[in-house]
Amino acid sequence: MMLLQQWINKQNSAVDTLARTPVNAMAASLNRPALAMGERLPPLWHWLFFLPLTQQAQLGIDGHGAQHDFLPPVPLPRRMWAGSRLQFLQPLCIGETVRRESRILDIVEKKGRSGALVIVTVQHDVHGTKGLAIREQQDIVFREAPSSGAVPDTPVIAPAQSLNPQWSHEHRADSVLLFRYSALTFNSHRIHYDYPYTTQVEGYPDLIVHGPLLFILLVQAMSQEHPQLCIKSMSMRAVRPLYCNRPFRLQGQLSHDKQQAQLWSLDEHGTVTMQVDIILHSEEQQ
Repeated sequence: MMLLQQWINKQNSAVDTLARTPVNAMAASLNRPALAMGERLPPLWHWLFFLPLTQQAQLGIDGHGAQHDFLPPVPLPRRMWAGSRLQFLQPLCIGETVRRESRILDIVEKKGRSGALVIVTVQHDVHGTKGLAIREQQDIVFREAPSSGAVPDTPVIAPAQSLNPQWSHEHRADSVLLFRYSALTFNSHRIHYDYPYTTQVEGYPDLIVHGPLLFILLVQAMSQEHPQLCIKSMSMRAVRPLYCNRPFRLQGQLSHDKQQAQLWSLDEHGTVTMQVDIILHSEEQQ
């Protein structure tokens, strides 16, 4: 841990252009209409950019980069995205050139049910032509390899509001959608496309739906129900894996004043896989 602590406050900077092609490839994958140059980038779609272009020779057995010049070299083999907190300060538009400033905020060691954990918190500030547009903090969890070849699968009780959601969309993510999202985000993590590896090495029962993809689907379901709402900030917690080719539900509700929303996803057993809390503007920001 003393070695890893040296990575705290390490910084990285990158520039990218919000090109139309990956945006509309994402739209096609989610059955949405194509977007034109100058239109606003939908919430969370900035993840299509600033992709880590890791050399093939530097990939580990799980498909992640075995070494990275920004993230610390945590000596634990399993890596997952556990949560995010985002603020949306300015709109970003397709065709805009943007800059991302990243910094490692904290590195914490913990003990979990499955063994040792290291949580790395990274902050990304995305700047557009109007200034700071998105501030995001991500919690990345590194874990030990499974000791028995199986992943603990403790159910999480659904929140009380899920018994009476204001909207509920049934969905199913097949392997084609997972492949498309992996390709769009240059994500080579094998748990999303390599069934033998995922089941025999990682011990999961099936391919795993990307956490960011599920987050996007939850927000899209809310936008379909309430297209006039504008998101000010969001926090997300990944509770448990969601698996490929199995039905799940995207549910949510608004507060009475329409200033807050709670979203959650339920797997085929009715247990929570992700929870999202949102602060809203009732009308579109100018």
